Amino acid sequence: MEMQQIRYFLSLARTLNFTRAAEECNVSQPSLTRSISLLEAELGGELIRRERRQSHLTELGQRMLPLLQQCYDSATSAKTLARSIKNNEIAPLSVAVSRTIDIALLTHALSELSRAYPGIQLKVRRGTGAEINRILKDGEAELAVAGPLDEAWERLDRWPMFDEGYELIVSPDHALAERDAVALSEVARERLIMQVGCEMGEELTRRLEEAGISKSGCHEVDTDHDALALAGARLCLAILPASGPKAEGLRRVPLSGFDVKRTIAVYGIAGRRRSPVATTLLNMLRAADWSAYMH
Repeated sequence: MEMQQIRYFLSLARTLNFTRAAEECNVSQPSLTRSISLLEAELGGELIRRERRQSHLTELGQRMLPLLQQCYDSATSAKTLARSIKNNEIAPLSVAVSRTIDIALLTHALSELSRAYPGIQLKVRRGTGAEINRILKDGEAELAVAGPLDEAWERLDRWPMFDEGYELIVSPDHALAERDAVALSEVARERLIMQVGCEMGEELTRRLEEAGISKSGCHEVDTDHDALALAGARLCLAILPASGPKAEGLRRVPLSGFDVKRTIAVYGIAGRRRSPVATTLLNMLRAADWSAYMH
């Protein structure tokens, strides 16, 4: 089945006249008739019943009309999109971002990028460390921003951005809110919340257990924003990365003696061709000043 045959059929279904349809499609009537016959042979039946003055669609033709119209429209849209991308009118960019990364880290670069590429079409994928690995491998994203990815893969390129520590998140009326620093042993008496799927999950769990804090006694959430919401509701305390999202009213208190660090990095696949817009974003993130986030 060729798109030309579908176009001829759609025109014929609209005009119900072979001569007018041929004129509309700018082809000879025999050519149009031959194409329709080939389409009918492929579909296994008549699509239009030919009459001297007026033709009409058969039942098969009526059933095929919306399907073939959708097929033609989709093909036309695909061609238009491809032409726009080729002419740099649209610049698709798919980026995978770990659930532990505050999107605010990327907004300045993305804002600058949109000025360089007015047609940028951004797609942000969220996931755990394992999911970020899969998204990159499967080509669903050109770049990723995440904490340490455990999987050792020779094709996984990594460009570090900055190292950071962790802070205790408490409500303003909590007894620890006004402290300059809090020892992890003091937190052992409190109810904590943990983010499931964090790239540093195993290391954090180990260090907390060393301080007598069992994972089984902690609340669990999928995102830092949920952790902040529960901390704000005074249901628990949270230990979150220093660059994590901020919440009005909540205090961030340093943890003394808790030297767990994570490295935030940009990831890509070695040897895989990147689009100009992805390459530009990578260069911007590598050249950015991240000193404000280094703790």
